[in-house]
Amino acid sequence: MNWETLILFCSATAALAISPGPDNIYVLVQSLTKSRNHALATVAGLMTGCIIHTTLLAFGISAIIQANEHLFLGIKILGAIYLLYLAYKVYKSGNNISIDTDNAPKKSLKQLFVQGFFMNVLNPKVTIFFLAFFPAFLFSDTLNTVIQFYVLGGLFILVSFIIFSTIALMAGFIKDYTLSHKNSGVVFKWLQIVVFVGIAIFILL
Repeated sequence: MNWETLILFCSATAALAISPGPDNIYVLVQSLTKSRNHALATVAGLMTGCIIHTTLLAFGISAIIQANEHLFLGIKILGAIYLLYLAYKVYKSGNNISIDTDNAPKKSLKQLFVQGFFMNVLNPKVTIFFLAFFPAFLFSDTLNTVIQFYVLGGLFILVSFIIFSTIALMAGFIKDYTLSHKNSGVVFKWLQIVVFVGIAIFILL
């Protein structure tokens, strides 16, 4: 088992979870406009949705590996290209972090959990990202690939849950910090770019 690969995977996941995106901004808004419990309900829904993506990935990609290693290599190359495309999109985006609390929906904890779940499960971009991200971090030559994908999925969910929950609990501080530090958007933007490009290079090596 390659522990360095797992540590790198967790580090990349953490960097991506910290970087402002639709999901963690939504969690931040829920905490600011409703309560921490509402934000945590959203986080729980989002992370539960990741289990579905992990399952689809584990059984689908594992079958491809067993059937054709060259096809699997092709998927990894396409994954690297997709990650470079995401880096380019981030590069072309603005530097400001937008936190719109005016139009936050008023929902119960159960409704927010369900909404977070379906926000994740029904988002094809999450499926594509998992397909691009996970295969590069298979960490064992002997362990079954289905188990490896579930381990990676579990680590992804754990790390993301910790960071998203921290965002929910520290919403006020985070909002004040981003408003008072105008360059924070630039830092997070380039953090995303470095992570995407770094993973793409790692896949191709």
